[in-house]
Amino acid sequence: MDVGGITINFTAVIAGVLIFIDFAVRVLSLIYVPRNRRPQTAMAWLLAIFFLPYVGILLFLMLGSRKLPKGRRDKQREINEFILDTTEGMDQVRRDQPWPPWLEPVVELNRTLGAMPLVGGNSAKLFSEYQESLDAMTEAVNDATNFVHVEFYILSLDTTTAPFFTALEAAVKRGVRVRVLLDHIASLRAPGYFTTIRRLKQIGVQWHVMLPVQPLKWKFQRPDLRNHRKILVIDGNLAFTGSQNMVDSTYNKRVNKKRGLTWKDLMVRFEGPIVAGINALFITDWYSETDELLVRESARTPAIATTANLDAQVVPSGPGFEGENNLRLFNSLLYAAQQRVIITSPYFVPDDSMLYAITTAAQSGLDVQLFVSEVGDQALVYHAQRSYYETLLRAGVKIWLFPTPTVLHAKHFTIDDQVAVIGSSNMDMRSFSLNLEISVMVRGTEFIEDMRELEAQYRSVSRELTLDEWMKRPRRSKALDNIARLTAAVQ
Repeated sequence: MDVGGITINFTAVIAGVLIFIDFAVRVLSLIYVPRNRRPQTAMAWLLAIFFLPYVGILLFLMLGSRKLPKGRRDKQREINEFILDTTEGMDQVRRDQPWPPWLEPVVELNRTLGAMPLVGGNSAKLFSEYQESLDAMTEAVNDATNFVHVEFYILSLDTTTAPFFTALEAAVKRGVRVRVLLDHIASLRAPGYFTTIRRLKQIGVQWHVMLPVQPLKWKFQRPDLRNHRKILVIDGNLAFTGSQNMVDSTYNKRVNKKRGLTWKDLMVRFEGPIVAGINALFITDWYSETDELLVRESARTPAIATTANLDAQVVPSGPGFEGENNLRLFNSLLYAAQQRVIITSPYFVPDDSMLYAITTAAQSGLDVQLFVSEVGDQALVYHAQRSYYETLLRAGVKIWLFPTPTVLHAKHFTIDDQVAVIGSSNMDMRSFSLNLEISVMVRGTEFIEDMRELEAQYRSVSRELTLDEWMKRPRRSKALDNIARLTAAVQ
């Protein structure tokens, strides 16, 4: 095109503009992407942006921030101050059994990060069988007289969970206040989501989805930030928490049924003052979704349980907190261990700090054992996990493979004969950074003995993976493992 004697080549102009934009994006990425991120995470994002600039930028804009919206983070700080005020003086624990010298700093770390105190006078019972756990929770709802607080990552109505929903309905008819929270995306992906919602409406409970992704309602954040907690509180007197979702053990998925996969979990029923801490997390999440602060329920402090001899501390974590509370707790305990570390995790994809802590413990002569599933239900995570086995085995970690077709979904670990941690948190980057999780640190001889018995049950049916066997695996598997490991950093 000729304008006033000047020839303008629009194609060249457009090309020049695109080159400038591309250059500007790369320069700005070098400045902005590494900010407050792990070096390996920043490098992964930069590689994605440099090699696939338009796709990389789009993914970074959608998934690059692991923080919840500012309003939710403000609510978390507000509720933390509320918890600190209402739990002042609750941290009364027995010291007739001397504490190991490393425990007090860990307790203080948890209090500083998550606002929850260590409280004594608790009792606990383990439920490691799937149906037994569901039956116990259903029975507890049937006994409720005041309120029922239900919070699950996946809440799904099916033939297995139908009695639980029936118990909720009966509780409502008795005049019990029933409140239900379920993670939006996780429950939506489960078969029968809309049937579940219709049932909740029919029952008449108060219910809300957590971390909703509903752009038309102006409710949106990074879509893979999820609330992964599993909590049931009855009347403020007893609480269940652990790894189990409220869904059939096959998750009602055709591919799981075809492969014969079933899930094995661990739930714990607590009684005593720790129930107030678990309920405080429900209150936090209810407040975040509804702006309603359940002051009356939060003010209840359960009495010391019969035969109570456990000290326990709730450790909340997630993108609403500034630090990675669960990762800091786990690493502190790993470095504190003097004799034994036994870990059970369905998805074990540690960051560098945890990998160093675990291998350092093993190389220091400690008995370090890891229970994982022989089969994987998520291919990418499964292969990423396997990429760490060689390093762990060379360091002296014993790896036990729980047999197919069971997915060992329990999440817990024990340190010496002193402390156990149970909850919803996996030992992977997602649970450290992206998911809202609950962990409970427990100290007490009887509880540790129960955990040892459970670990022995795992060991009796599992087989130990040796380094020789692992190094002989097919090259194709090695390639898949190494490629999957690269994706773990993009968070």
